[in-house]
Amino acid sequence: MPTGTSEVRHWHARARQFFYVLSGTVTIEVEGRTHQLEPRTGIELPPGTAHQVRNESGADVEFIVISEPRSHGDRHETEPSHGG
Repeated sequence: MPTGTSEVRHWHARARQFFYVLSGTVTIEVEGRTHQLEPRTGIELPPGTAHQVRNESGADVEFIVISEPRSHGDRHETEPSHGG
């Protein structure tokens, strides 16, 4: 992920995701809390968790994202409904 870039804040209805940083520092906002992930660290996001990945550092970032089940077609850019 090039420096100064970000994805759109979103969530997944079914997919659980795990982000693992290979190099650089990733900023990830999860449900209003900001986390800085360094190399060889990761974070797991359950379904329904609003998040946004950003590269606010001065260098490119490399990371792996694992989604189960696949996240294709499961991305929503509005806030999740947590009502019963």
